[in-house]
Amino acid sequence: MRYIHSLETLEIPEGGKLSKDLSHIAVNFSRPKKNVIGIEIHHGSRKDVATLRTVRTLINNLVIGVTKGFKYKMRYVYAHFPINVNVEKNSETGNFEVEIRNFIGEKLVRRVVMQPGVDVQISTSQKDELLLLGNSLEDVSQSAADIQQICRVRNKDIRKFLDGMYVSEKGNIVEEV
Repeated sequence: MRYIHSLETLEIPEGGKLSKDLSHIAVNFSRPKKNVIGIEIHHGSRKDVATLRTVRTLINNLVIGVTKGFKYKMRYVYAHFPINVNVEKNSETGNFEVEIRNFIGEKLVRRVVMQPGVDVQISTSQKDELLLLGNSLEDVSQSAADIQQICRVRNKDIRKFLDGMYVSEKGNIVEEV
């Protein structure tokens, strides 16, 4: 079945700038009102209409990132050997680097370079917690995934060795009251 005309609208607030290249997607953008963006597709199939909703969600995530920001909390989980985490900012690139030591008692030092625009802090209110903050949902979540994947337990029974760094909470930097 073909949909002759599909339209999604999204309200855009004033101020802030975050960009994303969506030129590879065959949709049309318009501005019916001052603070409203229209995303439309003509003669699209069901998958094309789903793409339309995906584009709307991507733009909505950009709006939320500019207005509220994104915050991921990661907890260190260990049974015997405490995990040591150091956070440093690289002076050349300006990106944060997370250094993980003593994971399962290994001497190997794991280093993860964060995506551009992601700030990393060690939590002051909670023991063994790392905070990842940023405006782009994709960059913050990819940085959290990189940290989690570098701390995977290999060559052991993963049902017994639950050690690692895991995302414990997702939210916004600016909390709604």
